[in-house]
Amino acid sequence: MKLLIHGGFFSEFSQSTETKLAKQAAMERIAKSSFDFLKTHSALETVVFAVEQLENDPLFNAGIGSQIQSDGVIRMSASLMDGNTKKFSGVINVQQVKNPIRIAEHLMGVDDRVLGGEGANGYAVKNGFEAFSTEIPDRRAEFEAKRASHGTGTVGCVALDQDGKLAAATSTGGKGFEIPGRISDSATVAGNYANADCAVSCTGVGEDIVSGAVASKIVTRVSDGFSIEKAFNKTFDELKEFDGFAGAIGLDKGGGIYWQESHPKIVFAAYDGDNFTVFQ
Repeated sequence: MKLLIHGGFFSEFSQSTETKLAKQAAMERIAKSSFDFLKTHSALETVVFAVEQLENDPLFNAGIGSQIQSDGVIRMSASLMDGNTKKFSGVINVQQVKNPIRIAEHLMGVDDRVLGGEGANGYAVKNGFEAFSTEIPDRRAEFEAKRASHGTGTVGCVALDQDGKLAAATSTGGKGFEIPGRISDSATVAGNYANADCAVSCTGVGEDIVSGAVASKIVTRVSDGFSIEKAFNKTFDELKEFDGFAGAIGLDKGGGIYWQESHPKIVFAAYDGDNFTVFQ
């Protein structure tokens, strides 16, 4: 069993020592509680559990604390992929919900598994997800003062359970000040992908991640016989052709982990029940 989580890039947040220490503590808490959960649950259930906790922490740009778009509205995206069944589900630009990843989980049980905009909002209401504002004062102050730059914040989790099954989940609050209707990578197979061989979750500039088809390329290459390291390296080499801004975490069926970033610094944590490491 093994688990990795990521919390986006440090460029999304203050570089203060206080923020870094708080984020380290949050990553450790979430990684360890999620691994305890993994002991008695599937990889699919665990990645949802982990991402929900990341969405609930205002240190991370997903769920609570999401970025505000150019029209003053928060729109979030999240997706989930089961490496065992090969099913993918997600929501794009959903509003007024606390945990987009839980809606993605709910959509796993229906035929139309990826919903956007008003359709996603309506589905959430119809299925009992309570209205919830994820805006925090800091994000509003950034918006009003126009101090925020393009964000690169996303959260995600990949997990390998005791039955050898893999899953990936990713959630984002957007890059901030984007045009309403903009689609991020987080609810696409470019940003979140898993099969029986590998699971990958990405963060960074969504347009670059989609252009590079990052998650799906890495996973496919592992399935085609690449080591996870070589799959990452080849995919990130291709990002260099257009200076793509991305980071990713990956986990293969043998428990091998790998991560890479095209621009520093992605923050993520790995935990296997004995060893906890925060990378940043």
